[in-house]
Amino acid sequence: MPTTLSNSHLPGLELIHRGKVRDVYALPDEQLLIVATDRLSAFDVVLPDPIPGKGEMLTQMSNFWFAKTAAVMPNHLTGRPVSEVLPDAVDPDLYARRSVIGKRLKPVPFEAIARGYLIGSGWKDYTASGSLCGITLPRGLRQAERLPEPIFTPSTKAAVGNHDENVDFDTLVKQVGADLAEQVRDATLAIYRFAAGYAATRGILIADTKLEFGTDASGKLYVMDEMLTPDSSRFWPVEEYRVGISPPSFDKQYVRDYLETLDWNKQSPGPSVPAAIIEGTAGRYAEALYRLTDQRID
Repeated sequence: MPTTLSNSHLPGLELIHRGKVRDVYALPDEQLLIVATDRLSAFDVVLPDPIPGKGEMLTQMSNFWFAKTAAVMPNHLTGRPVSEVLPDAVDPDLYARRSVIGKRLKPVPFEAIARGYLIGSGWKDYTASGSLCGITLPRGLRQAERLPEPIFTPSTKAAVGNHDENVDFDTLVKQVGADLAEQVRDATLAIYRFAAGYAATRGILIADTKLEFGTDASGKLYVMDEMLTPDSSRFWPVEEYRVGISPPSFDKQYVRDYLETLDWNKQSPGPSVPAAIIEGTAGRYAEALYRLTDQRID
């Protein structure tokens, strides 16, 4: 059975960050214990209702993609068993499938986003200006239409409760330097192209995805935290894809679509989500995991 964990509690370990979804603990030797909770974030606000088993599914999907793309881009995973660092009083089964031990890296202070289809904030920016993050797109594109080529659209990395903002590539260059910015852009697009090609053979279109990167003491770049999960991507079932609408999805777009029907200003605190939406979202996460990896969390 999947476990449920809204907030981790690991006595004796130093909690250094509690994010929208992940709790991060310091370990010796420049390593981190990263715990994916079942918290649900939408529009950059943490909602009050968890999705049971979500952290386990996110972690297993990320681990699958980290392994698949290791030849494309090195990642932060150390391969150490989580059981080695858990306090004695903690139930290891609660953390085993939702946690990893990774290298402690210096984060690149931007979200790295690849878009293959015109949807979400990209669609809104396009309809307003005909461009996206400084990239002029062809005229006449429709909602959810596939772009001629995937594009790289960085955004700011907002604190909990604040909103990420799309920026152009020049802004990224000014902040981190041309060499690192180009490495991040090229790695993001390479990972997206590889993953989108694989996922299509498994019945899923990856509309877009958000990646995070960090550098080690020598300046080497790694992809880190999570990769190509329902929390960081839009997954559309191939058989239900249509241009001109927001297609049904395996990811938390289901929750976003529900929230868009509410009179909510997208500021904290977030509204409660009905049980049917929670169950439906969990089912979509599980189906995405199964389609991509043949794994089930049950």
